[in-house]
Amino acid sequence: MTAAFVLATANADKAREIGEILGEVAGEAVEVAPLVLGGMTAAYLLAPRGTIGDALGALALPDAPPAVEETGETIEENARIKAAGWCGALGLPAIADDTGLEVDALGGAPGVRSARYAGEAATYAENVLRLLAELGGVSADRRTCRFATVAMARFPDGREVLAGGVAEGAVAEAPRGAGGFGYDSVFVPAEGDGRTFAEMSGAEKHAVSHRGRALRLLAAALGAELGAGI
Repeated sequence: MTAAFVLATANADKAREIGEILGEVAGEAVEVAPLVLGGMTAAYLLAPRGTIGDALGALALPDAPPAVEETGETIEENARIKAAGWCGALGLPAIADDTGLEVDALGGAPGVRSARYAGEAATYAENVLRLLAELGGVSADRRTCRFATVAMARFPDGREVLAGGVAEGAVAEAPRGAGGFGYDSVFVPAEGDGRTFAEMSGAEKHAVSHRGRALRLLAAALGAELGAGI
């Protein structure tokens, strides 16, 4: 990895996972550090190990986060909103992703509203509880679903690089596992052995996950764009 990026998310779990996946792709450890604005973590900085301090010191942080509202009708639109907002605010290349869980029996819901399924400030547990309630009485063979992710890099000159990833699976009848985040405790990937994402190690999950696939494709596209590794 040769450059620093702002990760356009305030979600510590997502930032950690992006760092893990891109570090695996780069074949070297990377560091992720919070960017604190207005007394709260608003985004994260991703940089090669040993350079995070210099990268943080070179930043001219604004007094407040950019106004980034996830108002897009698709996950690609939301990824673009976040990447463009943070790239413009810091003058650094930005990486953003947006993810939706599409459940067939619910007509593709929660979809683009996955993070806010149980309300604007919903917790992971509240979203999972609503999902399971909506699927009450739905048989196992009708609980098919997929995670879809769009990952995007935005550069200060307006260039964009994007990639997508999908993981097919099914919604479990009850949460299982202590790892992961979001809907991981009820998502059983089709390419697995019956365990939920939350029952897998990080490396096992990344190998078959929507985010792992999207970020590996993004890293390859960035390598071609930059003429070097990310």
